[in-house]
Amino acid sequence: MNSAGMNNQAPTPLPPRWRRLWLLVISLGLLLCMWQAAQLAREQALSNLQDDAENELRLSAANLNGYLLRYDYLPQMLATREGVQRFLASPDSQDPMPLNMLLDRFRFTAGVSDVYLLNRDGDTIAASNWHRPNTFIGQNYAFRSYYTDAIAGGQGRFFGLGIKSLERGYYFSSPIWLDDTSPDAQPDGVLVVKVLLDDVEESWAEQDAELFVTDSDDIIFMASHPELRMNALYPLTEEQRQALRETRRYAMEPLSPSGIEINAPYRQGSQLVSFSQGPLSSSDYLSLTRHVPEFGWQMHILKPLTPVMSAQWIAALMAGGLYGVVTLGAGIGWQRLRLRREREAFAERERNTLARVRDELEVSVERRTRDLVASNQRLSDEIEVRRRAEANLRQTQDELIQAAKLAVLGQLAAGINHELNQPLAAIRAYAENARRFMALARHEKADANLEQIVELTERMADISAQLRQFSRKSSERQEAISVQACIDYALRLFQSRLREGNISITQKWPNETLWVQGDLVRLEQVLVNLIGNALQAMKGVPAPQLTLGAQIHQQQVIISVTDNGPGIPEEHLGHIFEPFFTTKAPGSGLGLGLSISSRIMDDLGGKLQATNQPEGGVCFTITLPHSPLTHPQENSSYA
Repeated sequence: MNSAGMNNQAPTPLPPRWRRLWLLVISLGLLLCMWQAAQLAREQALSNLQDDAENELRLSAANLNGYLLRYDYLPQMLATREGVQRFLASPDSQDPMPLNMLLDRFRFTAGVSDVYLLNRDGDTIAASNWHRPNTFIGQNYAFRSYYTDAIAGGQGRFFGLGIKSLERGYYFSSPIWLDDTSPDAQPDGVLVVKVLLDDVEESWAEQDAELFVTDSDDIIFMASHPELRMNALYPLTEEQRQALRETRRYAMEPLSPSGIEINAPYRQGSQLVSFSQGPLSSSDYLSLTRHVPEFGWQMHILKPLTPVMSAQWIAALMAGGLYGVVTLGAGIGWQRLRLRREREAFAERERNTLARVRDELEVSVERRTRDLVASNQRLSDEIEVRRRAEANLRQTQDELIQAAKLAVLGQLAAGINHELNQPLAAIRAYAENARRFMALARHEKADANLEQIVELTERMADISAQLRQFSRKSSERQEAISVQACIDYALRLFQSRLREGNISITQKWPNETLWVQGDLVRLEQVLVNLIGNALQAMKGVPAPQLTLGAQIHQQQVIISVTDNGPGIPEEHLGHIFEPFFTTKAPGSGLGLGLSISSRIMDDLGGKLQATNQPEGGVCFTITLPHSPLTHPQENSSYA
């Protein structure tokens, strides 16, 4: 052991100066790694952001172009209308209202803002907004370029603020010729269609970017952000302002500068910008511009650099974390190398100790194993004894249930005997009559008596089948059971007692069949037991009334058996489901019927309860899960 310790000496610790130098190198390496990762992430994020911006800008420009050009044909089509040309030929001698209403219908159908007609001098002589306070009728628009272009024989286009409405709109115009056969013919009027651009701007608001459009004078006349509209992209000179006032394109809007500042160019067609004022001054943006040649406009998109900043921070943190993991791994490796020899020496010392402990542990494990084997054998014997006991208990319970059913059959014997004696007596009388009729050769009468004998034997077979069905053992098979049919079957077993006792029966259940899941034989036994107890409780009652009901409540079927007998004393109500407890006279019962019925309901996943009625009598309720069926006739014994 001493020689091993000499050969595995630990490395000498580093001096404090070298430790400080290593800490400085590690810190500088961390900063460099994080900075480089942030730069790479910035370039990648900016590239992705530019690709997204180019796609969004291309789609938005195509949408704007398509939205406006779909109205390009409209003024040309309306200029050829006979009603428009007829009114323009002699406007002073005609009523303008029919034409005004026609233009209003065209405006509504096409979905444009206004449609109006100018004469050769630029005066508005008919308009779709004739009924509004700011109607164009009577206004002169000869200063507008859409008028001068159209009166010169071409198609006019113009964007600007309305003189009366001050609404931003795009104008399409077309000349109207009353006589276009002459080589030197001149247009006699101009038809103008005004289109608003609010719908296009509303669609821009759904994008994660700022969109705006500038004209040739760098005026922002369309923007997804309302506060950017009617601002100059860059500050205007006084000469530029004066020229715009003369065209009256933007009325008297101040055209304040937007405050945009170019921070740095990025790639061809894009640059990094910010705003010194206004609603967008809180962030930096990537700006891209796309020319719209059909209208001579420039469309701009501003994508916030927030995702770029987030990507930089995430990359820097991830690089720092990775650098930390690598550094930590290197430190752990160095530390492990430093402690390796000490561990080897320690392991050699412990090897002998572990060998001794292992030998002791093997002896202890062997002894404990013997104890566990013995305990396991005892436990297996106890499990086998319990299993046999449970099997015997189950068999005893089934035999007890069958015995209770046979006891109920014994109680029903007198009524069944009466039910069978009447058909037997009738069969004998019909047989004697048939013999006499056959001796007298009256075969029709004999055949009628024999037919009556057949019907009586069928009736006796039905009674016998009911007894056989009730007395059979349960199959313990879960099936769908019709509640109404099960109650009807139980009542048939008590027909004679019901007639002899003059007992009135009230049935309360819905028209549709109620189905429960359970054991048919066991549910029949419970119902027969409850009905038999009710009949016995109503002996001596002046007007016995048996009420049978069924209903659905919260996916549960509740079956009730109610009598109007004297009820159960309150002190006994909590004990009636206990084995061998009975309120009957000695010799009238063992007190097992309700106990067995309660146990059957527990096995079927249901519940049996009893309550006294305020008007007298007892109500027994059976609660079972509802079992809706698609084709009940294929699943139930009572179908």
